[in-house]
Amino acid sequence: MLLKIIIVSTGLILIFLLVIRVLYHQMNYLFAEKQFRLRQIIYERSEELILEKEKTETILSGYLPKTTADELMSKGKATKTKYNFVTVLFSDIQGFTKIAEEMNPEVLIDELDKFFFTFDSVVEKFRIEKIKTIGDAYMCAGGIPEKNRTNPVEVILAALEMRAYMDNLKRSTELEGMKYWDIRIGIHTGTVVAGVVGQKKLSYDIWGDTVNTASRMESSGEAGKINISGTTYEFVKEFFSCDYRGKMPVKYKGELEMYFVNGILPELSDENGNPNSRFIVKMQMLRLEDVEEKVLQMFETATASNLHFTNAALIRDICSQADLLARAEKLPDEDYVNLKLAAIILLTGYIDNYFNPVEGSVRYADEILSAHGFGQGNAEVVKKLIRNSFSDNTETIQDKVLHDSRYDYLGRVDYPLLTSKLRKEISDHGKIYNDDEWTEKQTRFLYDHNFLTDTARILRNVKVEDQVVTLYAEQ
Repeated sequence: MLLKIIIVSTGLILIFLLVIRVLYHQMNYLFAEKQFRLRQIIYERSEELILEKEKTETILSGYLPKTTADELMSKGKATKTKYNFVTVLFSDIQGFTKIAEEMNPEVLIDELDKFFFTFDSVVEKFRIEKIKTIGDAYMCAGGIPEKNRTNPVEVILAALEMRAYMDNLKRSTELEGMKYWDIRIGIHTGTVVAGVVGQKKLSYDIWGDTVNTASRMESSGEAGKINISGTTYEFVKEFFSCDYRGKMPVKYKGELEMYFVNGILPELSDENGNPNSRFIVKMQMLRLEDVEEKVLQMFETATASNLHFTNAALIRDICSQADLLARAEKLPDEDYVNLKLAAIILLTGYIDNYFNPVEGSVRYADEILSAHGFGQGNAEVVKKLIRNSFSDNTETIQDKVLHDSRYDYLGRVDYPLLTSKLRKEISDHGKIYNDDEWTEKQTRFLYDHNFLTDTARILRNVKVEDQVVTLYAEQ
């Protein structure tokens, strides 16, 4: 009897435990299912938020410069910035008020929309920032939000294209016996403050005396003419043919020097009056300074990279030597531009990947050159020069000049100081040499290295043997 009770009890306990286990697994399944659904909801909501964020960024980028839109998205506000070198363009339609009175409003708006759509395409082409339109007035500015040295030239190139478009339109409407639209353009270069205004309806705007003066240039101009200030003329006179108008009275400004822009100088233009190869190279010479400034800023802010040797000072030295050797080797301007770009960008890869810098430098070449108005042709040549330099492939005179510029420090009197900085830099990145290893490595490098251009060999200040003696003395 007792045995039966024990067997029954044991069976009941087993059944109870089995039920508990089934319930436990069922609860686990339900919990897992709930967690899965919750993750799905979170994922879907995250996707929705990402899409909404992208939509917001796209909308903002249509109204604001990218850097300003990014700042607004990340901080909730955008700071106002002072720019010391900006070229402002104003244009309006000659006799617009009378045209507006006589034309059907819908046709009028369609025509204006067509003009401004074309103008938008032109300013985008020349890396100019559209500011706003007010009625028939169109306002844009070069040199913001990305600073550059070429904005006076680029703004006038844009103005010439705008005028050419309106001239073509004028000829076609005259043939059809219709009233034509004529444009006045005024340009001035100077200092502005730029920033976002408004709370709900945001807009990017600029303020300052430069804006007022540019507006006066436009109102003091003539139909079908590009009127520029004497200040702007000084920055563009080597690119464009201009007629001096003398000092003209300007409301609230007194008398200001003004010039009418005729077009690109004959020696810098092709048969159609467009920029030729000489014009393009001349512009690229100016852009070199912008690229060098950009790269130097990159190295100066890369303090966390422990770049004691591969730093802004070394970039300056390489660029100076490249200038010197390129002149001595009589490199054509077009080849010089690509060489100088390679010299500037050559070592940027060390910022991100110290022991495998070449692909980083190539990537930076693509990014930097595109952002500064250089074409794909320049980028391909520069990238090849960079890769050749890292692989010691010296097949052209440009390769040889870049090689000698990069290793110029080996023949200088400050070599001992620089090599000690290089050793510290390598050590900080995890590769440590003892004194004997380092001295042997540098000695071998000094004896194996040769300068490849006659000029570099002549300019060598210290012989290899003397550098080696100094190395052992420093040990």
